[in-house]
Amino acid sequence: LGNWSRSNTPMLMLLSSIITYHHAPTETLLFVLFAKVPEMKEKKKGEELRAPPTVIMFPGSRGHRSGGLHRQKRDWVIPPVNVPENSRGPFPQMLVSIRSDQDRDISIRYSITGMGADQPPNEVFNIDPVAGKMYVTKPLDREMRSSYHLRAHAVDMNGNQVENPIDLYIYVIDMNDNRPEFRNQVYNGSVDEGSKPGTYVMHVSAFDADDNTTANGMVRYRILSQMPHNPIPNMFTINSETGDIVSVAAGLDRETVSQYTLIVQATDMEGNLNFGLSNTATALITVTDINDNPPRLTNRTFSGEVPENRVGLVVANLTVKDADQPHSPNWNAVYRIISGDPSNHFSMRTDPVSNDGMVTVVKPVDYEMNRAFMLTVVVSNQAHLASGIQSSLQSTAGVTISVQDINEPPYFPTNPKSIRFEEGVPAGTSLTTFSATDPDRLQMQQIIRYTKLNDPALWLSINRTSGQIVTIATLDRESTYVKNNVYEATFLAIDSGSPPASATGTLQIYLNDINDNPPALVPREAQLCERVNRNTNGVNITAADADTDPNAGPFVFELPNYPPSIRRNWTISRISGDYARLGLRYQVYLESGVYEVPIVVSDSGNPPLSNRSVIKVKVCPCDRNGDCTTLGAVAAAGLGTGAIISILVCIIILLCMVLLFVVWMKRRERERQTKQLLIDPEDDVRDNILKYDEEGGGEEDQDYDLSQLQQPDSLEHIISKPPGVRRVDERPIVPESQYPIRHVLPHPGDIGDFIHEGLRAADNDPTAPPYDSLLVFDYEGSGSTAGSVSSLNSSSSGDQDYDYLNDWGPRFKKLADMYGGGDED
Repeated sequence: LGNWSRSNTPMLMLLSSIITYHHAPTETLLFVLFAKVPEMKEKKKGEELRAPPTVIMFPGSRGHRSGGLHRQKRDWVIPPVNVPENSRGPFPQMLVSIRSDQDRDISIRYSITGMGADQPPNEVFNIDPVAGKMYVTKPLDREMRSSYHLRAHAVDMNGNQVENPIDLYIYVIDMNDNRPEFRNQVYNGSVDEGSKPGTYVMHVSAFDADDNTTANGMVRYRILSQMPHNPIPNMFTINSETGDIVSVAAGLDRETVSQYTLIVQATDMEGNLNFGLSNTATALITVTDINDNPPRLTNRTFSGEVPENRVGLVVANLTVKDADQPHSPNWNAVYRIISGDPSNHFSMRTDPVSNDGMVTVVKPVDYEMNRAFMLTVVVSNQAHLASGIQSSLQSTAGVTISVQDINEPPYFPTNPKSIRFEEGVPAGTSLTTFSATDPDRLQMQQIIRYTKLNDPALWLSINRTSGQIVTIATLDRESTYVKNNVYEATFLAIDSGSPPASATGTLQIYLNDINDNPPALVPREAQLCERVNRNTNGVNITAADADTDPNAGPFVFELPNYPPSIRRNWTISRISGDYARLGLRYQVYLESGVYEVPIVVSDSGNPPLSNRSVIKVKVCPCDRNGDCTTLGAVAAAGLGTGAIISILVCIIILLCMVLLFVVWMKRRERERQTKQLLIDPEDDVRDNILKYDEEGGGEEDQDYDLSQLQQPDSLEHIISKPPGVRRVDERPIVPESQYPIRHVLPHPGDIGDFIHEGLRAADNDPTAPPYDSLLVFDYEGSGSTAGSVSSLNSSSSGDQDYDYLNDWGPRFKKLADMYGGGDED
């Protein structure tokens, strides 16, 4: 062995690695060692003789061969067979020899079963059935399958089992044939700027398909490069076993370097660069921003201008610089006015794009009150400054806002202005002076002109220079332009500035009521019963007055003295201040009709106004409930007794005519319903197919006897014939079938049953035509000029021209297509 090891160092290293990394049982290692050493030695010498292979005896074997292993006890465990993966062959390559000690006496046949033999994957292993040598037929891959479990069998020539099956375990020895593979080619991590050394950043991981219990699958990590190298080339380190990346140096600054790129290498064989396989991945580390840079205003002072009386204008822009990440809370600026604006005329807004501060006017400023504003503005970020960062002196600035004087419009000191007058003021009356004031006190004195803007009733006029308002028509409180006793008009004041400015003022005139409208009687029509009932008979009347209290109610209702019949027949009784009752005097009878009753109504004004109104009263006979009867209402309308009787007679005649028409329609409907369903075809005029019994003959067939084709009127000539002799087209002499009788008013659902019953009766009636027999028709003659129709055929040959069929209309179109001219298809 010593001499062999010096000349076969590679094989010895292989055997040593197997012993070191696979921890195989001692017995197996010995048998592998002593099985392979003679083989290599023989190959060294170039001799054909090889050392005998490892022999596995079945349990219970009583003998053994020289150089083989012999199990003396049944409870020994057969050692597994170790086969390295990715072997280069040659194949098949013998692994072990299986023997039974009974092969000295009888012929033995060996076989193996299990996955890799007769189960998928098939034919990985096979065995010589006579010699018992087991082979592997192709290279094995541990990553596909790391072990195989086979069973060896020994039978005689008749297939009888001579030994109990033995279990064979074949382990595939791992080789370093797989590189580590990163789960991602690019890993993303982040770390805050200014982080202390040792801050965790991110984690990378790689997987090796080789056996992780051996050095082949043990992966180690290292950082190959870092870009950029600022501030030092080794800002980060990686845990070689776990893949965790941490910072190892201070100085992370996003404003200097915002991202680092690391190339990370993973190597198996525990990181041995000489024997291990390697792979790389990229780690991108983003330096996240913190608020370590306070905002700095670009100038210490800013200025702007604002026109007076304007709002919503941006009058100044404050620019700022911030080195933090744009459009983040660490960069977004917040501006505040801390002094110089006690009345809150201005506000600060931030431009979301440029981050500038915009000074905006939110409350009008007056040049006459303030000609300039000195504001102090401070700026900060939305996020608080990081720990240990102080605010900059450049975070505060002064803003000077100058106010521009412009021509301000005049204004009415009292707007709207209210005045009070009585209605009825005549035209030309001066009501008031509605003047405006110019606020531009520091400018040259200006002239204000006035004009009327809106005067719905055209009652007013205004002096152009003084603003005095004068009436040009009488003011009427009852006008439709007056709402709630108030009349409104608007006026315009225009100054002489450049450009001119104007203001609008509203004048409200409250009109006091005077008694200038007489009352009007309500209602203008009424109805009374001709028989007086002191308790219920009468009409309640009132009055409507366009004026208001005290020029309206209570009202006084009186009957005039003329004509005298009014007071003689009618009476008025007071109910309340605004209501009275008009009625007939007791024991006064008036004929039915319409009576016009004049009534004088007076209001309570000072002096009072009166109005003579006429109410039309219909007097009519009433029923018990006090309502006019229909006849009485007609009589009250002015019709006499004769006219009423004529109208009633006409109504009765019209009702009789309608009744007679209804009776006639009912009778006709009854006759139609009682008519038999099966009627003579000649009388059946319904929309159906008509039956014609006569067939016309030709020109020479005019003397035929139709009686032979018709039903005989009597049966005497048939009854008188001898028995058994009669024409086949005669009506049989049998009792007629009884057809179902249809009810006079059948139910709509019974019509189907009625038709089917009649059909069955007709089918079973031998007396019904056509008598179920051969009919004999008379000879129709010969020599017709029409010729025989047998000469017609569908052939298109010949000299006959059928084009005229196209002129006969759509009924002959098919015939024209068949026999007319045209090209054949």
